[in-house]
Amino acid sequence: MQEESRIQERAAGATKVTEADLKGKIIEYAWWMKKRGYSPYTIKCNTAVLMILAKRGANLYDPESVKETIAQQDTWQNRSKMFIVAAYDLFARMMNIAWGAPDYRWTPKIPFIPLESEIDQLIAGCGKKLATFLQALKETGARSGEMRQLKWIDIDLVNNTLTINNPGKGSNPRMFKVSTKLIAMLNALPKTSENVFEGGSLISFRRNLQRQRRRIARKLQNPRLMQIHFHTLRHWKATMEYHRTKDILHVKEMLGHKRIDNTLIYTQLITFENDDFHVKVAKTLKEACELVETGFDYVTTIEGAQVFRKRK
Repeated sequence: MQEESRIQERAAGATKVTEADLKGKIIEYAWWMKKRGYSPYTIKCNTAVLMILAKRGANLYDPESVKETIAQQDTWQNRSKMFIVAAYDLFARMMNIAWGAPDYRWTPKIPFIPLESEIDQLIAGCGKKLATFLQALKETGARSGEMRQLKWIDIDLVNNTLTINNPGKGSNPRMFKVSTKLIAMLNALPKTSENVFEGGSLISFRRNLQRQRRRIARKLQNPRLMQIHFHTLRHWKATMEYHRTKDILHVKEMLGHKRIDNTLIYTQLITFENDDFHVKVAKTLKEACELVETGFDYVTTIEGAQVFRKRK
């Protein structure tokens, strides 16, 4: 009874949270999530959320204080508030604190789908490591967190394949046939670790993209480049694959989705209003293979030459 009373007092905000107590609880919270199989990225984000709440004046032992702090943040979008509520909900579970989580609703927007030429401009303007990272996301549609965990043993340099062996969000592992261009870019990276993209966290990768993107957008006078994020390349790849194949199950497998509901959005993201194509002709097997690797589709054979096309 005494222990139960003490917990109720803390939950009611009677206990003053000191800085040392807060740091200790956040470390305990991180270990609690790790034991339950949460990814390092999720653990890092959730612990950062608790620190932000505390800095904004929330008493983490008092759920009403947490609710008030979240409600007062007028600059936070509902999507962010949903994420913050989910992070605190796990903390409340760990602490056995009962609380009625606020019900924030978020209506997803249609994601921005850039032109392939814009993606290529961004890749060409970035440094070697980031450019390779972006090219890999473009060709596979993998999540940035999945690609960040790519290891050298996941790459087959003979057969030009790349395997996602550490899928995120409960997705399935996948193997991709990639271009000789990407293989060459990967080979140019230093092999000083078992991880391909070693050095720095995913957050630092994102910050680097923001800096490079701003510089390239200003140089090319194309503000649309500012809308390209890591996840944009996943949306782009899935959309183009669906419009190329009209096979939603193929797209589902490519993305690693376990539920097709998550894949259906890509059937409606783009309506191509014209049939403008780049057309190339291959006279040898090598030329044909190179065109296929760069996204061209075979159309027909005329006078011994193979005709390929790719939508502009």
